[in-house]
Amino acid sequence: QVQLVESGGDLVQPGGSLRLSCAASGRIVSINAMGWYRQAPGKQRELVATITSSGNTNYDDSVKGRFTISRDNAKNTVYLQMNRLKPEDPAVYYCNANLRTVATMARMDYWGKGTLVTVSS
Repeated sequence: QVQLVESGGDLVQPGGSLRLSCAASGRIVSINAMGWYRQAPGKQRELVATITSSGNTNYDDSVKGRFTISRDNAKNTVYLQMNRLKPEDPAVYYCNANLRTVATMARMDYWGKGTLVTVSS
């Protein structure tokens, strides 16, 4: 059984910063890409940022220059450093990992349960 557990969501003022973490655990053989998505009330889930196992990153235009995704392959953990948070950033942030497990050896997508980010003065 694979679990992705996010942490770090909080209430922050506009212009503030937060750091999200997501740790993958279980009988994992390898992890390919990891990423962060977000879903605001009444909206569809959208991509925030992704990072490959070799460190190549991709960002949505709305967060470029403000958010930084990184990962620690030894800890199966992905991070999202969010700076200069804006009123349009609040959402539930979900962690995603494309990984291969011992059980199936097939590459599949797994999701965390999400962590809430609120931006308000």
